[in-house]
Amino acid sequence: MKLLANENFPLKSFKILKDKGYDIKHIGLELPSITDEEVMTMAIEEGRVIITFDSDYGELVYKYGYKSVLGIYF
Repeated sequence: MKLLANENFPLKSFKILKDKGYDIKHIGLELPSITDEEVMTMAIEEGRVIITFDSDYGELVYKYGYKSVLGIYF
């Protein structure tokens, strides 16, 4: 499973997952300040599941139709 940690996902938790061998990227480290829409597009293009504490992603999926995303975990 490929993961994409949003900026608000704790770096300590990110490092634990990375050290355990997960294929994970962290927006705050790689592309800070990109929009939620850009995060969604990146997740879709790379086949990644978004992990976040931002409930706005639910709105993007249900209201704006981002249906190709594999999943979003809050």
